[in-house]
Amino acid sequence: MDFHLGFLVLCSVLVFVLASGYSQNLPIVSFDEGYSHLFGDDNLMVLSDGKSVHLSLDQRTGSGFVSQDLYLHGFFSASIKLPADYTAGVVVAFYMSNGDKYEKNHDELDFEFLGNIRGKDWRIQTNVYGNGSTSVGREERYGLWFDPSDDFHHYSILWTENLIIFYVDNIPIREIKRTEAMGGDFPSKPMTLYATIWDGSDWATNGGKYRVNYKYSPYIAEFSNFVLHGCAVDPVEPLSKCDHASNPESIPTAQRFRPSYIRWGTSPPRETPPPEPFKHRYLSYKG
Repeated sequence: MDFHLGFLVLCSVLVFVLASGYSQNLPIVSFDEGYSHLFGDDNLMVLSDGKSVHLSLDQRTGSGFVSQDLYLHGFFSASIKLPADYTAGVVVAFYMSNGDKYEKNHDELDFEFLGNIRGKDWRIQTNVYGNGSTSVGREERYGLWFDPSDDFHHYSILWTENLIIFYVDNIPIREIKRTEAMGGDFPSKPMTLYATIWDGSDWATNGGKYRVNYKYSPYIAEFSNFVLHGCAVDPVEPLSKCDHASNPESIPTAQRFRPSYIRWGTSPPRETPPPEPFKHRYLSYKG
């Protein structure tokens, strides 16, 4: 089966995602069902419910986990609670990448959370790489309208053949539509999901001015409510594991769902959405 058929199946499922507006309506997988240990030894701890994970950073190492499958398009989400207090230099990431397979022309979609000194807020950064290029728009950095270390918040990526949307608590904060001008620079190869915590002292906080201070370690990032709702593909042969789609009309093109779901703040949020378009208020850097 080719990728196109798998995409058709996935899109019929995405209609449900977009119609409901809540990632909570999608099945939540346990850690062992969807992910595997990546690095960090016992700095990765799976809690007794099997659905929650702590990633910690100390002077010895950071930690991370990786999805068991590669995916071509889908809706991917996790609830994350970030470390509190002094977190300068700390980077927590929830992202998709195929850099291990395509070193020179990889695709990547990132949420990166950048720590800060005491009394200053965490910042969130989204990154997009397509075919090794950053011309689509490498970095956008935002403030948040809540403290992400106080409680869990939902962070989600919707990736289709022609559209990418980053969500925070079901509020779309960044959208990238595929255009002819992009050529091959739109992410289009299967990717794996990752979550990591690591020392980004050289750049993460004020360009490296403030570094990780390990007297405040361990820094612990908490993850739960994993959604891996996509088209899994064989890592060896480019064959989709999705079933055949019976209704091509179910493909959610941008024109079909944008009027109802991609206006700022119309996806039902867990918290009151910003009263103005998100970027106008919260975008602090674009590179």
